[in-house]
Amino acid sequence: MGILNVTPDSFSDGGNHASVEAAVAHGLRLVEEGADILDIGGESTRPGAEPVPLDEELRRVVPVIAELSRQTDIPISIDTTKAEVARQSIAAGALIVNDISGLQFDPEMIPLCAEQTDVGIICMHIKGTPQTMQQDPRYDDVVREIGEFFEERLATLEGAGIDPERIVLDPGVGFGKTAVHNLEVLKGVPTLQKLGRPVLIGHSRKRFIDKLLRRDVDERLWGTVGISLALAGLGVDLLRVHDVRATVDSLHAWRAVRDG
Repeated sequence: MGILNVTPDSFSDGGNHASVEAAVAHGLRLVEEGADILDIGGESTRPGAEPVPLDEELRRVVPVIAELSRQTDIPISIDTTKAEVARQSIAAGALIVNDISGLQFDPEMIPLCAEQTDVGIICMHIKGTPQTMQQDPRYDDVVREIGEFFEERLATLEGAGIDPERIVLDPGVGFGKTAVHNLEVLKGVPTLQKLGRPVLIGHSRKRFIDKLLRRDVDERLWGTVGISLALAGLGVDLLRVHDVRATVDSLHAWRAVRDG
């Protein structure tokens, strides 16, 4: 999954793809590099980020989704917590809703996803909100507690008429977790997969890599790739990354060694 942020303030690439033309060009570049899915977001969810007004988020994402869905056949995901943004993005061509709140922040999101029966759902774990999530997050057992959260979410969504086969689980690396928690989550991927749903990890360029390697955000490619390969070895289902070509090439080389 290639990341396409159309925001001025995302932690890694904010402002790089602010115009529709620049965003579409970058999205097509990610497809050429080997992305299987494009994840488009118009609201930064970095720690401390402030919410974006509905009209502004729609203005950022809908034209980009419409144009990319015209120019490419690969699935497009809308990264949003707002049901109306999801609704208009689906109308423009998005096939997946990626909600960092686990479909909790907007009470209309679950009914929308129940209504849109052909749309995939990425359900993420977060502790708090982007404004509060990194204020001393604590867990007794982070993997167990995330697993319990997903069990509750899966039951709630199925009770609302959403087929569990449509759902991918994202444990939310960097969302209400310390660097130690994040490493425990990464190692816990096989445990989370026992819930019977695919697991997505979004670790690309995140701050905990700085804790490991002492690297600024624009120097975290190789830390990201190393973690991607470790996750591939654990059997992760989806990787959400900024640097698609480096990830795809590394995975091809890793598979060549693994498979002989």
